[in-house]
Amino acid sequence: MTAPRTHGPRERMVFAAAQLIRRDGVGATGMREVAARAEAPRGSLQHYFPGGKEQLVNEAVTWAGHYAGKRIARYLATLPEPTPGALFAAMTRQWIDEFEATGFGTGCPVAAATVDSTASTPSAREATSTAFAAWTTPLTAALTTLKVPAARAPALATLMISTVEGAILMARAHQSTAPLATVTAELAPLLDAAATG
Repeated sequence: MTAPRTHGPRERMVFAAAQLIRRDGVGATGMREVAARAEAPRGSLQHYFPGGKEQLVNEAVTWAGHYAGKRIARYLATLPEPTPGALFAAMTRQWIDEFEATGFGTGCPVAAATVDSTASTPSAREATSTAFAAWTTPLTAALTTLKVPAARAPALATLMISTVEGAILMARAHQSTAPLATVTAELAPLLDAAATG
C-alpha cells in the first residue's frame, strides 16, 4: 500500500512511516525509505520534520491511534445487530481479512512502536500513550452506546484493545488467524453479558 496521492507530501510521509513501522518496526524504518514510499522529495523531510526521525515516528504513531479510533464508528455502522461482542468481532475480522489477503508481514504500528527498543524516549512514550488513548476513548464511548455501564466501559475497552493486540502478535508468530478467531469466540460473550439493556 502506498501513501495516497490525494494528500500533500507531509501527510503522505506520516502515512508511509506508519505503514513501514507496522511492517519493519521503528528501528528498521529509514527516513529515505519513508520519502521514497511517500513519493516526496528527500529534502522535504527536514522541512516538515525538523525533529528528525523521532518527530516523524511520533506523528505516524499518533496518526495510527486516531485512525484506529475512527474505525470504531465505521465498524458500528456496518453491524446489523450492534452489540459489544459484535463490535469486537468486527475489530478482529479486519485483521483476519488483512492477514488472509496479504499474509502476516504487518501488524499494528502503535504496538510496534511501543515494543521497539528504540522507542524509549519520553516523547515516544507519550506518542504511544496518546495513540492508545485515541483508540480507547471512542471505543469506550461506543460501549456505553451499546448499554455497557459507563463505570465498566473503560475497563472493557482496555481489555478489547489489549486482547486484539496480543492476538495480532500471536497470529503473526503462528502465521495463522486462529488466535484472532479464538479470542473473538471467548471474549464476545463476556462483552455481551456486560450490556445491561
